[in-house]
Amino acid sequence: MPSAESAPSGCSDVLPQDVVALERKLADYLDAEQIGKVRRAYRLGAEAHAGQTRKSGEPYITHPVAVAGILADLRLDWETLCAAILHDALEDTPLPRSAIAAEFGETVADLVDGVTKLDKLRFGSRQEAAAESFRKMLLAMARDLRVILIKLADRLHNMRTLDAMADEARRRIARETLEIYAPIAQRLGMNRIKSELQDLGFRALYPCRHAVLKKRIQAQPVVRREAMSKIEAQLAQKLAQEGLPHRLVGRVKTPWSIYTKMRTEQKTLDQVMDVFGFRIVVQNVMQCYHALGAVHSLYKPLDARFRDFIAIPKANGYQSLHTVLFGPYGSPIEVQIRTEEMDLIAERGIAAHWAYKSGEAGSNSAQSRAHDWVRNLLESQQVAGSSLEFLENVKVDLFPDEVYLFTPQGDILALPRNATVLDFAYAVHTDVGNHAVAARVDRKLVPLRSKLVSGQTVEVITAPSAAPSPQWLDYVVSSKARTAIRHHLKRLEHEDAVELGHRMLDRALEALDSSLDRVPSEHIEQYLAEQRYRRLEDLLADIALGNRMPAQVAQALTRVQGELPSPEPMPAAGEKISITGAERGVLTFAACCHPIPGDEIMGYLTAGKGVVVHRLECRNVPEYRKSPERWVPIDWDRNVEGDYRAGLRIEVDNKPGVLAQVAAAVAAANSNIDSVEYRERDLTVAVLDFAIEVRHRKHLADVIRRVRRLGVVHGVQRL
Repeated sequence: MPSAESAPSGCSDVLPQDVVALERKLADYLDAEQIGKVRRAYRLGAEAHAGQTRKSGEPYITHPVAVAGILADLRLDWETLCAAILHDALEDTPLPRSAIAAEFGETVADLVDGVTKLDKLRFGSRQEAAAESFRKMLLAMARDLRVILIKLADRLHNMRTLDAMADEARRRIARETLEIYAPIAQRLGMNRIKSELQDLGFRALYPCRHAVLKKRIQAQPVVRREAMSKIEAQLAQKLAQEGLPHRLVGRVKTPWSIYTKMRTEQKTLDQVMDVFGFRIVVQNVMQCYHALGAVHSLYKPLDARFRDFIAIPKANGYQSLHTVLFGPYGSPIEVQIRTEEMDLIAERGIAAHWAYKSGEAGSNSAQSRAHDWVRNLLESQQVAGSSLEFLENVKVDLFPDEVYLFTPQGDILALPRNATVLDFAYAVHTDVGNHAVAARVDRKLVPLRSKLVSGQTVEVITAPSAAPSPQWLDYVVSSKARTAIRHHLKRLEHEDAVELGHRMLDRALEALDSSLDRVPSEHIEQYLAEQRYRRLEDLLADIALGNRMPAQVAQALTRVQGELPSPEPMPAAGEKISITGAERGVLTFAACCHPIPGDEIMGYLTAGKGVVVHRLECRNVPEYRKSPERWVPIDWDRNVEGDYRAGLRIEVDNKPGVLAQVAAAVAAANSNIDSVEYRERDLTVAVLDFAIEVRHRKHLADVIRRVRRLGVVHGVQRL
């Protein structure tokens, strides 16, 4: 292998020192031909980045080589390493994708493309650009998980060299690392990378706090170090007596882990530091439980502090036994027990035992679980309204404490802490969630909003007629449930808007002696193209939402046909659009007059809100008549659905118990009370404003009759 004195990047046969160090790592697990491909990638990258430097002043090529070095420590394959060396070439150099594909194959080109940021699109804000870049990266992960490994290694090296950045950029990158990239590394089981990202992010974001904690860790008192050594010796002796081959290591806390524990558990620094931690690594699973018994016989375990992540692994594939012991010095002893394979997976996650030679992800549970997670993300992004919404959904799933639940068949599902029955239903299947009505938790009937705890068995009860409601968003915590509910509500709103927009446009066309069916399809297509609508449905929805005036659209369509449009007609009494009240996504019932079925009504188009329904006797209607193009003649359909809000002003005797009597009368008429407000009060009389729910005018009349019969009531009027 050539020696490496410093040589200009790119052209010389003499390799730089960092490339020689990289090849030494690769020689441990790659053959000569594969190492040669990595060297060719370096030559190509060095030539492409020639003349470019980092903020620190170093040649730019040193960064991708360092990224490849991090991945070599994880023993990744040659394709990943080549892509790592070229990962910035498409974005920052003229090197075309075709050149990478021709030299190294489509797989490497796809990996590079997946990591490349979206610099060619224009976004409204840096936050939106970052969200879209993140979305693209996750989509690339769905095709090949190695994309995220390159991205994490890229971020890790950037964090190691963050001191060269300006203060504002350093804080922004550190915050993004702590919020997104460190949790992704944890979700993929890559604890070693996660810990370093967290520590570097903490140091960049809060340098003073990091320095104080680091100094405290390094300055442990002699007494504590002696205690740690004695406990370690006693544990080792006990395991040896049991004939257990093992590896015993003391665990050192990082500044970030201490800081987060102080914040989340409201503990002082002394309380957090006053814990001894050890990891016991044995050869097989049975020895894990044997070792657990050994340490429990040495020191008493603390009640309710034992966790078996071997029988029920974490969502990222992590497996280990966790127990907390009552130590001889009054301090808790935290012990993790695992096999060598579990330890490897805990450190490297999906990068452990990489199996791309066969073209499969392998049977590694960390990899298969990672694929399942990415597949769920893929479903989430397909129905998310925007990249920012998608990013927020992903943040919800990155990675709260989890609860482990059982299906009636004995399958285990992991859900975020505080998950409800509804979260569980959506975790089983989207259709199960959409039609859920209740559940049996440990055979007891519970409502959908019930929170779940680990170990419960949950059976979801569904009904074909059930459907998501906006209130469901208030008590789901998982991103899959939240995304599915939003998607369903948006789809219903869109369908309602399309139907109402169709009726509004047809009515406007009838006033011009035309109809949507009579407008030639090529003319509609021409108008849609001019106004940049993908489909007719999008135009109709925009009409219903008040973003387009139906009369103007009708005139434009008839003008396209070569007809002379008639003057804007005033609404004719016989041309009303019937509404059922089910169009709640595009209809709003005005708060100023609270229309209910049976009232004479009119509609007023408001941009973004759609049709706002008013009673004809509303005090605001004369003002709306000044804009006839926004006037929508509407009436109630014969079949009206739902409950409607109505206001009543009731004058009563001012004495105890009156409110209860009025409420009982309202309830006897099968109406609900939304709110009550005292308007006036003196020694003898009080005036109350009630907001109630009724189905129609006859129902309201029944409520008023029942209230008037009360001896304590002096008068009732509708607001």
